[in-house]
Formats: sequence, structure tokens, C-alpha cells
Amino acid sequence: MSVIVNNLTKIYGTQKAVDNLSFEAKEGEILGFLGPNGAGKSTTMKIATCFLPQSSGDLRVCGFDTQTQSLEVRKCIGYLPEHNPLYLDMYVHESLQFTGSLYGLRGNKLKQRVAEMVDLCGLGKEQNKKIEELSKGFRQRVGIAQAILHDPKVLILDEPTTGLDPNQLVEIREVIRSISKNKTVIFSTHIMQEVQALCDRVLVINHGKIVADDTIDGLKGGGGQYILLSVEVDKTVPSSVFDGIEGVLEVEGNGHNQWKLKIENGLDKRAEVSKALVQANAAILEMKQEEKTMEDVFQLLTKQQP
Repeated sequence: MSVIVNNLTKIYGTQKAVDNLSFEAKEGEILGFLGPNGAGKSTTMKIATCFLPQSSGDLRVCGFDTQTQSLEVRKCIGYLPEHNPLYLDMYVHESLQFTGSLYGLRGNKLKQRVAEMVDLCGLGKEQNKKIEELSKGFRQRVGIAQAILHDPKVLILDEPTTGLDPNQLVEIREVIRSISKNKTVIFSTHIMQEVQALCDRVLVINHGKIVADDTIDGLKGGGGQYILLSVEVDKTVPSSVFDGIEGVLEVEGNGHNQWKLKIENGLDKRAEVSKALVQANAAILEMKQEEKTMEDVFQLLTKQQP
């Protein structure tokens, strides 16, 4: 495994930001690291990149310990923090050369790697511009190019698509996908479409603890979730129509003739819902089972207090 985390804990005074986390991430995997603000995502990433020491527990990157072998860990990692640290007065090509030299690249090797990153990240037309002249999307490309310039085995991206427009999102997504084939990629985001489009696996944390670790399909249909039944009728009916139907966890609607019922996983309540509506003299215009979105799953997993 490229990244192995065992019982990781980080405490600030009386606040436990990371609470006994354990997980693994393997080569060739894109791991989505999700959670609400303050869940402990950035803290975990900063520990993994040796910017912060843990209070207890163990974190290894490519076999190296973050506490005792931090220099070796940093050689294995490419890191793009939430706030992209760029020298705005430098030219793109100049900035990449400078970053490469910090990683020990010299001569033809440095020239070759800079050219590869310019091509991979789509910076050809921008490489002779100052970074301050670039759009946010291109600045993110520069940040990613710097993070992978030394060809790290592990890439850690902290909200790399925040603030980008839809076109820029697609472009950055393609960049991430193209570099993930032989690397371990861990990235945090609040954009669920990015999770669905990119992630092989999703890790959700809340209040510093892991609350889910599964594939997209597993999270949408796995145990502990619910079935979402959408109903539309020809007249206004109150939500009380559905009272007494065993297995109905929650009823949401527009207050008139459209309702969404969250039903306990594994139960088929369509016949009972139909019967209840017939007894209310309402004709069913449409009834269908909807696929849960990642937003639905995220809210369910993170709205609960520890």
C-alpha cells in the first residue's frame, strides 16, 4: 500500500481534530476524502505531508514513517494545499524550473520534466505568461504541475477544484485522471459531481472519525442507507396520509401533490403507499424509485453528531 494510516489522532488543546483514523490507499487508486468543514480532512493531509506532527498513531507513505523519515516521505509526495501557494510575479515556465530545482532536478532532466508538465497540464499557451495574469483554472494547473514535477508516487490534493467554473472543472478532472494511472491520488472536495466522476473509493469523515469507506455504488445502495420513493398525485394531500406505514423514515414534499419518501433499505412499500393514497381519494400520476445522489448520502452520513 502507498499510504497506510493506523489509529491517527491529532489534538489541539481540548479539541480532537482527528480521532483514531485508520485506512489505506493503494497505487492506481483515486481516493475521495470527504467531510464537512472542520471534519479533520486538511489536518490529516497536513500530517501525511509532514507539515504537522500527529499526537498519536502511525502514518506511513511508501513505507516511510512521517515522524522519523519525513524527508523520505516528502520525496514520495506531491501536495497541492487548499490555498495554492504560487509566486504570482514569476512566469509559468520559470516557476516550474524553480520548483524542479528545489526537488534536485538539473540540466536535461529538469528541462524534460518541465516540458512534460507543460504538455500534461495544458500550459503550452500560458507558459510564458506571469502567473498573476492567469485565470484561477490555469493557476490550479500550475499548482498541479508543480506537485507532480518530481514524479511522486502519491499525490495529495486539498480541494483542487474549489471556485472553478464548469469548463475548468472538466479540464482539471481530466488532468487528475490522466496522472492517476500509476499513482495514489487522495483528494478532498465538496463537489459531489467530482467525486462521482473521479473516485474509485470514497472515505467520509465527520468530527475526526471515519463514518464510511466504500465505493460510490456501495455508498448509494449499501446498508444503513434508505430507498427514495418519489410520488406525484392529482390533488393536494397532507403528509399525514403516509403516517402508519411501517418503514417510512421521513417524508418530504412541496406541501401539495409531490412527495419523496425515505424508506428503510430492503423494503418495498409501493403497494402500501398506493393504498394510502387511494384511501385519500388521490390518483397517482407517477411513482418511481430514485437513485440516491452523493449529496443525499453525504448529508445522511455527516448530519449526525458524534
